[in-house]
Amino acid sequence: MDRAAQLSLVALGLIASVAALAALRDLAAPMALALVVGVVLSPLSDLWERLRFSPAMGASASLVLTLAAFGTLGLLLQPLIAELVHQAPKVWADSQEVMKAFRGLFAGLKAATRELSGAVAEGARAEAGPAPQQMVDLPAVTTGALMIAPAIAAQALTFVGTLFFFLLTRSEIYDWAARRLVSPAGRGQLSQRLRRAEGIVSRYFLTITLINAALGIATAIALQALGLPGALSWGIVAFLLNYVVYLGPAAVAVALLLAGVAAFDGGAAAVPVLVYGALITLEGQFVTPALVGRRMALNPLLVFVALLFGLWLWGAIGGIVALPLLLWATVVQNGDGLAIGAARRGEA
Repeated sequence: MDRAAQLSLVALGLIASVAALAALRDLAAPMALALVVGVVLSPLSDLWERLRFSPAMGASASLVLTLAAFGTLGLLLQPLIAELVHQAPKVWADSQEVMKAFRGLFAGLKAATRELSGAVAEGARAEAGPAPQQMVDLPAVTTGALMIAPAIAAQALTFVGTLFFFLLTRSEIYDWAARRLVSPAGRGQLSQRLRRAEGIVSRYFLTITLINAALGIATAIALQALGLPGALSWGIVAFLLNYVVYLGPAAVAVALLLAGVAAFDGGAAAVPVLVYGALITLEGQFVTPALVGRRMALNPLLVFVALLFGLWLWGAIGGIVALPLLLWATVVQNGDGLAIGAARRGEA
């Protein structure tokens, strides 16, 4: 009975924690992202310490470099966003033609079913008719953007503040956790585990960053050779979204399909997504397993569930931080640092 009561309390505590994190997503999500970025930047923080920078100066330097990197990526992506907005009418028109073809196919299938069953399907005839085109209410979009701007600014400020203070006091945070969470005999071991997890996760993401950068460069070169507008920006998109395992490459593939429809006619519209599919397959099946190693593996199902949970809990930010948090928690739990990562592509 005591065991059942303990398990019930643990379950209720987990449910309450998840509910609180979901309710406070505007605060918790940017804080989690800042903590993940701070862990990944730990080698840079160690470098500032070796150079005898003061903690405040080192934290400020890391923060400035991080914001500069984000700003540079935003500037590089701006031409792609402008091009997609410019090509939106063509993409919409071509998509309508495809949808009309599918509606005609479905109408034929429904007609055959009606003849066989003898049912009267007025609803099917209504569905076979052309769907009205949807118009974008630009004033409403603009008003919505103005309304969410303060929330975005608050999240950005939360991210900046959390990242700065984590970088400033990370050693004190680890020592505090060691003192509060374990007995005096295990404090040294927990502190070592925390620092080991920080180092391993950081090295892992450095490797993944190099792999993603190579994928982005290869994607940009291939799309430039095909003549797709904004090839450099597409390479950056491929680089960034490859951090979100499984779903990131799928999103890039869908976007490239739409971009191909906007830029080319006929079967040539599918060439960009096919080229990207070949590159992502090469990266996932050969490059990443070779450089990261099979011995450092998370169960692919665990990775996928963590990703879906992060997306459900915090949206896009949750999808970004899900795998880093899972890796960090796994290393801390195991202690030996061997249980991270190459299962990004299903390498168990």
